[in-house]
Amino acid sequence: MKRFEVIVVGGGPAGLAAARALLDAGIRDVLVLERETEAGGVPRHCHHPGFGFAHLRRPLTGPTYAARLREAVAPVVRTRACVIALKPRGEMTVAEPEKGVVEYGARAVLLATGARETPRPPRFVSGDRPNGVLTTGALQQFLHLGGIRPFERALVVGSEYVALSALWTMRRAGIRPLALIEPGKHPLAPSMLVRTVCGLLRVPLLLETEIETIRGGEKVEEVLVRGRDSGRRFRCDGVLFTGRFVPEASLVEASHLELDPATGGPLIDQHWRCSDPAYFAAGNLLRPIETAGIAAREGIEAARAILRHLDGTLPAVERTVEIRFDSPVRYVYPRRLAVPGGPLSPLQLRARVERPFEGSLVLLRNGEEIWRERGSWAPERRIRLPGHRLELAGLERIELRAEPAGRARSHP
Repeated sequence: MKRFEVIVVGGGPAGLAAARALLDAGIRDVLVLERETEAGGVPRHCHHPGFGFAHLRRPLTGPTYAARLREAVAPVVRTRACVIALKPRGEMTVAEPEKGVVEYGARAVLLATGARETPRPPRFVSGDRPNGVLTTGALQQFLHLGGIRPFERALVVGSEYVALSALWTMRRAGIRPLALIEPGKHPLAPSMLVRTVCGLLRVPLLLETEIETIRGGEKVEEVLVRGRDSGRRFRCDGVLFTGRFVPEASLVEASHLELDPATGGPLIDQHWRCSDPAYFAAGNLLRPIETAGIAAREGIEAARAILRHLDGTLPAVERTVEIRFDSPVRYVYPRRLAVPGGPLSPLQLRARVERPFEGSLVLLRNGEEIWRERGSWAPERRIRLPGHRLELAGLERIELRAEPAGRARSHP
């Protein structure tokens, strides 16, 4: 079995940024495994600006940002390498084109496999199965990696930020978006932003609207949608499903590592450490979904924790405390805190809600309130909880409560 100091699984922003941090710290025996033909992750085929500022402090297009990430770590990246299985103590089975199936091991493994959009099948959309039904990621790969325009006129489903990126991509490619449809009463990205972009691009925004059926033979021919009061028929040759991201956690699901049922990603503590202390995780594998810049910064933080693991200064896990929460809170991460342990990173103790909520979020430590904030909370809003106020010594219970507007305070 070939052994390394650190293996990074996934060559997107989190994995590449972590690899660079490890190399800069003097760890030379690092291997990055990337299943695609080129590392860089999703930014490789996102040709719009907006990348790089949070991480590199300069605005870049996606391909330029991906290239910057690759340049510094190119010698340790191995592409077309598919991890088949994760095993205890940092061991894994990997399939590579030249070597076949091989066994690798490492003192520390960083999982950074990212997230993916939900395609048509899990959305249970009825009808025929023609070509031309894609996700945003597939569309961008067709256009920017293959130079292929997969359709001319398409419906766009979803209203997260990625849907606005899709509209931008389609217009630049000469594809006409016929409408942006959203099943909910409100857009998932900020309403004013969505309405402004749709207005500028002259794309109708149809809320409380869902696809009823897709019809076509070799290609999409028409789509029937149903809104609050009536149905509508669109003649088109494409349907683009956007958003509804889920962590790319199939490796974790099939392994011995614990999953966080709220996020769908691996369960970690404040040191980015998984249930097997040889494994760490960072980036959008942890939860759907943050920007590439935040994913890269998380990769760097995880690399620092790995360095402490390698030199023996990372606190061992004596016991853990899980953060409790109920609806409408969708998730909090890290869900588990190691006690005793080091302080939380500024990038940690984040939360999101599953639906729009008006009222107060309250953080309690051992039953005592340590933070309260009132507001209008939306699913797309990243909620930063005050991890710096959380004293870990003596911690027995931590809870995030959601109190609707008008409810009196009551904490046992």
